[in-house]
Amino acid sequence: MAEAARERFDLVIIGGGPAGLAAGIYGGRARLKTLILEKDNVGGRAFTTREIVNYPSVAETTGPALMDQMRAHAEKFGVEIRKEAAKSLDVSGELKLVKTRRHEYEAQAVVIATGTTARKLNIPGEAEFTGMGVAYCATCDAEFFQDQEVVVVGSGDQGIEEGLYICKFASKVTVVVIHDEGILDCNKVAQERAFAEPKMHFLWNSSLADIYGGDNVEGVHVKNSKTGEITDFPCQGVFFFCGMVPETGFLGDQVPSDERGWLHTGDDMDLGLGGVFAAGDVRQKYLRQVATAVSDGAAAATAAERYISEMNDFRTAVLESDTPTLLGFWSPEIPGSLDRLNQLREENEHADAPCRFMELDVTRKKSLALRYGIALSDQQPAVTVKVGGV
Repeated sequence: MAEAARERFDLVIIGGGPAGLAAGIYGGRARLKTLILEKDNVGGRAFTTREIVNYPSVAETTGPALMDQMRAHAEKFGVEIRKEAAKSLDVSGELKLVKTRRHEYEAQAVVIATGTTARKLNIPGEAEFTGMGVAYCATCDAEFFQDQEVVVVGSGDQGIEEGLYICKFASKVTVVVIHDEGILDCNKVAQERAFAEPKMHFLWNSSLADIYGGDNVEGVHVKNSKTGEITDFPCQGVFFFCGMVPETGFLGDQVPSDERGWLHTGDDMDLGLGGVFAAGDVRQKYLRQVATAVSDGAAAATAAERYISEMNDFRTAVLESDTPTLLGFWSPEIPGSLDRLNQLREENEHADAPCRFMELDVTRKKSLALRYGIALSDQQPAVTVKVGGV
């Protein structure tokens, strides 16, 4: 196989959902050479959302319409969007390396905005009948169940709202609910609509035991959690809306995540790896909506632009200078740190060959502190590192 071509960008964004597109808009507007990689539809999971009614200033729209607007906005600022899936990310060097099946991309900064994928329950028959009656996206597949009976698993916002959309096609939609009668996990508006929809029915205190069929789904077995009774329920389709899992498997051990795969960042979306940020639903966060994803993307790209600017300025002023520089790292959060910094400055001034002295507050210059492995503590309130020069 021929060696993959390698291209250089300022900023590579992995994922083209709302977070990735917003990051692209901010990156492009900052005059960064920006690339978005999206393995599927530009717009991500939001592209498959039939109805969006809670995006500020847009009273009602569809997922595809809103995502197309975001895409056009990003492209207006010169952002390149390519349909490729990231297979790996190497963050060990100053330039980060993103590999796809055919290409390799170098970038000064990377934003991970890969979002989530539908959670699988892995019950008997689920994998076998995926694409043959088992589905995870109403917008994608509901039309294939015209005048048929469908089972929906999941009673949260996604399950009920998607189930209501399926009602436009199916003759009957039955929601399998683990709770007592009348209790759903969705918002009140969706609940009222669901109870008022004549095509929507509910199996309370229940869970799916298995799915059966021949060439396609023919039915499910439903277990009552209170009586233990197993009921045969004929149907032609089963839609799962049981939550989401983060798309972080491709990262391997390059980027730390929690035990469930979520990425943890601060308000600046920084992952603490020197130029690597995360945005959108892939983060551990309180609310996963288009509005919050866009906010994350804006913050991530702004932080990335500042990181790139800081690194470029540092390279020009220090690393490429003929004059050696003594970097003085200190923290205003540590008692005695500034006093120790001033002491180090005086020692440099009285040295036989004094260096140029550069003061760096680690709370403001986190990337440079990370670059030189500086982790200040009460035991070491300020330190110096000599760089540049001959």
